[in-house]
Amino acid sequence: MSFRTYLILFLSGLILPVIIAQFQPVPGYLDSAYYFAGGIQLVEGRGFTEPYLWNYLDGTTSLPHPSHTYWMPLASIVSAFGMWLLGQTTYAAARIPFILLAALVVPLTAHLAYRFTQKRDLAVLSALLAIFSVYHAPFVGVTDNFSLFMLFGGSYFIFATNLLEDPTRMRNWFLLGLVSGFLALSRSDGLLWLGMTFLFILFRARQSPQIPIFRFIIRNSLIALLGFLLVMAPWYARNYLAFGSLMAPGGSRALWLDNYDQTFIYPPGQLSMESFLALGWAEILSDRMWALGSNLMSGFAAHGGIILFPFIVAGVIYYRKDERIQLGVIAWLILFFVMTFLFPFAGARGAFFHAGAALQPLWWTLAPLGLDEILLSLRKRNWGNDQTKFIFRSALVMIVAMLTAYVVYLRLFTLGWGEGEEKNYPAAERLLLENGIQSDDIVIVANAPAYYLETGRAAISIPYGGIEAIRAVSRQFNADYLVLEPSAALPQIKSLMENPQENQDFIFLGEVNGVHIFQVE
Repeated sequence: MSFRTYLILFLSGLILPVIIAQFQPVPGYLDSAYYFAGGIQLVEGRGFTEPYLWNYLDGTTSLPHPSHTYWMPLASIVSAFGMWLLGQTTYAAARIPFILLAALVVPLTAHLAYRFTQKRDLAVLSALLAIFSVYHAPFVGVTDNFSLFMLFGGSYFIFATNLLEDPTRMRNWFLLGLVSGFLALSRSDGLLWLGMTFLFILFRARQSPQIPIFRFIIRNSLIALLGFLLVMAPWYARNYLAFGSLMAPGGSRALWLDNYDQTFIYPPGQLSMESFLALGWAEILSDRMWALGSNLMSGFAAHGGIILFPFIVAGVIYYRKDERIQLGVIAWLILFFVMTFLFPFAGARGAFFHAGAALQPLWWTLAPLGLDEILLSLRKRNWGNDQTKFIFRSALVMIVAMLTAYVVYLRLFTLGWGEGEEKNYPAAERLLLENGIQSDDIVIVANAPAYYLETGRAAISIPYGGIEAIRAVSRQFNADYLVLEPSAALPQIKSLMENPQENQDFIFLGEVNGVHIFQVE
């Protein structure tokens, strides 16, 4: 396809994220706020440190502390680049690179589709599906990993296509390793793609008789590993200097959760293999069956785009002998297994949705192919013609566009995502100032990164564990104030919302739009 076509697709891909951004002036949820706040730390010269704490799993005992001990840093780095480029530490500046990357995913998807079929019309159709991405549309232009994962995931399969044509070209194995590194720097589950690269090397070794299999595997594995380490080695070195290990310590304890709220447990040492096994196998299996149902629905609705799902499945079936399709399906199944049976609570609460974004360009490529194969089968039975094909393709785009509009409206206006839970934090801060809070005092709040963004004040998250856990973090971090929103009032602390003046350890200072504010004795 021509450069002009790709440019038009890129400009078309800008429209929806730019429109959504006008109604979304704040991050709107914890992940986006965290990456944005991390970008501010970088652009203001404070490096990978944080004056806020969103969970306690890494064992941190004071502020500031090393950053990105649970989530990976690339989204914060990209946020910082946007703010550095414009010279201002605003959310609008931070999200500009993500909007541009989201638009770039559109021609990238078209190029991947064109490499599959050499058909311009199918490539453009895949690009339109990338524009109207249904559940992904509200997320691709925010300070999060969605556009990054789509960009690198699509690039991965383009480089894999090059290796189908010539598996001996070492440069492409290096590029696969490099892209795997960027995926791993975006999210911890991105490490999967290095493993997929090694698997792809095994696939290709059978098709390269001119090179001994063992030599082919060792040489290209080392080349891919070199590309991966070129990206990840500096981060591993940072982790080793900060924590004495290559991997940050925050994620491993998530293996032993009994429910999602325990992500915020304090002290974190309560989570262990022993505490996990003490739950009993009946409860352990029940949790995983719940995650199984949730992730199946996510696979159908979020990854499959609802209406696209049967056509993606058809494309997988028709092109099942293609090694790229085999890699994509294996990667999805591994993610599904990990996010269902190893990390069921994180997976069901969004991690599976996040991680699957790397495969979206492949699914958007396969959906039109599956539709065309179904129509071709029907045509062989004397049903349909070229006009029928045009009608079905047009209807498909119209339906996904309507679904996308509905999801965006739901997120921004019905669920209030355009305002975010941050809207009450400046008012809460004013009330605290009226009650004598000092500039270096720390606040306990549901969304600590967002509170820091809105007020500039150090903050830590409300811990899981009830009133005693709040008292414990108050003592440990010298945090003497609690900002309690209704959504954060779990059963163990609901009494503080219902009877704010009856607990002598929490002095009720006032209420702002339903948010209760206390001084912790």
